[in-house]
Amino acid sequence: MNLRRLLLNKFTLIVAVAALGGGGYAAWKKSRVEPPEKKYKFQKVTRGEVTQSVSANGTLNPVVLVQVGTQVSGTVIKWYKDFNDRVQKDDVLLSLDPALFKAQVAQDKATLHSAEAAFALAKANESRIRALLAEKYETQADLDTATAALESAKAAIELAKAQLEKDTINLNYSVIRSPVSGVVVSRQIDVGQTVAASFNTPTLFTIAQDLHKMQIDTSYAEADIGGIKVGQTVKFSVDAFQNRTYSGRVRQLRINPTTQSNVVTYDVVVDVNNEDETLLPGMTAYCNIAVANKTSVLLAPNAALRFKPPAPKGQKPAADHGKPAGAPAGAAAEKEDRRNFGKGTVYVLEQGNFRQIKVGLGITDNKMTEIVSGDLKEGDQIVVEELLSAESSRPSTFQMRMF
Repeated sequence: MNLRRLLLNKFTLIVAVAALGGGGYAAWKKSRVEPPEKKYKFQKVTRGEVTQSVSANGTLNPVVLVQVGTQVSGTVIKWYKDFNDRVQKDDVLLSLDPALFKAQVAQDKATLHSAEAAFALAKANESRIRALLAEKYETQADLDTATAALESAKAAIELAKAQLEKDTINLNYSVIRSPVSGVVVSRQIDVGQTVAASFNTPTLFTIAQDLHKMQIDTSYAEADIGGIKVGQTVKFSVDAFQNRTYSGRVRQLRINPTTQSNVVTYDVVVDVNNEDETLLPGMTAYCNIAVANKTSVLLAPNAALRFKPPAPKGQKPAADHGKPAGAPAGAAAEKEDRRNFGKGTVYVLEQGNFRQIKVGLGITDNKMTEIVSGDLKEGDQIVVEELLSAESSRPSTFQMRMF
């Protein structure tokens, strides 16, 4: 009997200790719960300046890039200019083997001499027959035949001269000269190489006329092209000089679109001054064009527009773009996107609860966005993101020990 009472008392003591420990743990946990104001990061709505720009990548190219070819075929016997060499107009770039061309010119000269001899004979024959016709020793038909032979000999001379001129020009073409003054960008031939100009003219040299004036050929999406105008300032950088910002100006917006993977882009040509010649052909340029600017406007951080409060327990969180799970897709979704374009939502925390504020959006610089309408004013604290506290991220080490 005493043993049973002793066990009962011990069990009662254990239950009491456990209850006391559970209550203490609950009170300890409650005391460590952070208030909502400390669980989220806030930022004030400010007033200031915002500039919206559109970005794209492009390639630096000389304004005038001449590809030097050949009009005759032959074997390269010597080249005189190499990569990066500066050339003046009519400077010799390379020579082709002229042996065949010289032989053809010599043959044409011989043909011309033969034609001139035939012409002299025909002329003398025509004069003799004309004199004999006056003495009634020849007929008019004989004179007509002699006159025709004379004209034919004259035509043969003209043909021989033309052929000689043609082959002389081809002989001159065996020496390739620079058509412009500039810098040799590339040399694509070497000694002993045979070039054939039968169908397509091969490119032997590429010459940039002036590296002090360059251009950027870049492509902008159709969604951005509406704000780009001729004459706008373009800021760009290159990988070779990452800490330097260059400036250019829009020269041309080409209306010939390019469509790739259902994305429509337009070529925008940007003029660039390259007085120090630090920019080289082929460099990738990262371009930004300012298309809109506003001052003294209400601004909210973009992070606040992306923030979504956590869903209550038992509910599914909202899908991307503020659409609930199961929102319509396809044409209905596109219609909904158009309806919500230029609209956004921010949240403020009032007495531990989120209050949703619908706002109208203006231009953005990808960090701050103009607020054009809605129940927001300068100085309002809006929620930017949820903070992950060290206490909530670290597992609890509190344990109840049963004894």
